[in-house]
Amino acid sequence: MALDFSVRREMFSVMRKKTMPAKVPARLLRSAKRVMKNAHAPYSKFRVGAAILLSNGRVFSGCNVENASYGMTNCAERTAIFSAVAQLGPKIEIRAVSVVNDHGVPCSPCGACRQVIYEFGPDATIFFQGTKGPKQAHITELLPEGFRLQ
Repeated sequence: MALDFSVRREMFSVMRKKTMPAKVPARLLRSAKRVMKNAHAPYSKFRVGAAILLSNGRVFSGCNVENASYGMTNCAERTAIFSAVAQLGPKIEIRAVSVVNDHGVPCSPCGACRQVIYEFGPDATIFFQGTKGPKQAHITELLPEGFRLQ
């Protein structure tokens, strides 16, 4: 899901300044909640939505897509990231990620998603539901030993 030009321009200027006003995470949260409704979760009944903000101001969203062969399931965060790569190529830079679920329970990105986020956003901020309410963390807090081959 792409945002209109004025929102992208505002988000791009925010990201160039390395600041994160409250309205940016709120917009990402709305985008993640919207796409969460499209999740394919017939097995777990646990719908997840994610939205990523790139350094160019564009926002991409994704939902979890389960499969009867559980190992073939894809998380919402990776769906959003892979969608951005498919549209823009591998030179994307993630600035922020928002993750939500339909049960309102604590839910930070899984280990695989943390590594993929780090691959494309080693300085990304992650917004998610913690045990005591909304939480944010730098990707290196969630994945202290992340690696890149670049």
